[in-house]
Amino acid sequence: MRNGFRWSAAGVLAGLGVLALAAPAAAHVEVSADKDRAGASDVTLTFHGEAESTSAGIKSERVVLPEGIDPATVTLVKAPAGWTFTRGADGFTVGGKALKVGADAEWKVKIAKLPDGQTRLSFRTLETYGDGKVSRWIEIQRAGEDEPDNPAPLITLKPGPKATATATTAQPTVSAPGAAASGPAPAGVAPSTPATVQAEPAADDGGSSLWWVWVLAGALIVAGGAVFLARRRPNRS
Repeated sequence: MRNGFRWSAAGVLAGLGVLALAAPAAAHVEVSADKDRAGASDVTLTFHGEAESTSAGIKSERVVLPEGIDPATVTLVKAPAGWTFTRGADGFTVGGKALKVGADAEWKVKIAKLPDGQTRLSFRTLETYGDGKVSRWIEIQRAGEDEPDNPAPLITLKPGPKATATATTAQPTVSAPGAAASGPAPAGVAPSTPATVQAEPAADDGGSSLWWVWVLAGALIVAGGAVFLARRRPNRS
């Protein structure tokens, strides 16, 4: 009996594990881009909205564009049959007849140009069902943080060429010691003194400034000779 009970319990736990693995993940709206660099032109974005309702189909998807993308530069590439594309002040909407229950929504748009200098673009999306239910995928996903409960669709990009060029040219330049600064110093700020200052050579005066040295040397020689002769002269007293 005990062995039978143990096998039954193990079977129940295994069954629960299979059900847990088979359970669908929470529905999301996701986005991907065919070009992965900031500032890229003519980029196609593909959105995929997962159906989460068991009683109604998806009727429309309203997308709020991130800062730097003008709705006027967005055009529709593909949408579910019968759906239309409408621009708004901050984004666009694709929608029409509700899809079948459980059917995912997929649509594509073309962006004329992605913003320069931005590597994380969030597209907040409102997903509306035929029964009026609205799923709000509008929470911004922050780098290094856990995914929020209702994350906005996100694409991550590589830095564009402009950002790379700016980072390269922005390196500070160091002038050589003693180099003069170009242009006058701003008012109220004293010009900086060079770290190394070379002394200017003295003007050549033709040796005229050394005449007294020779006079003094001659006097010393004469005096020394006189003392020498006085010491060698015999004492007659």
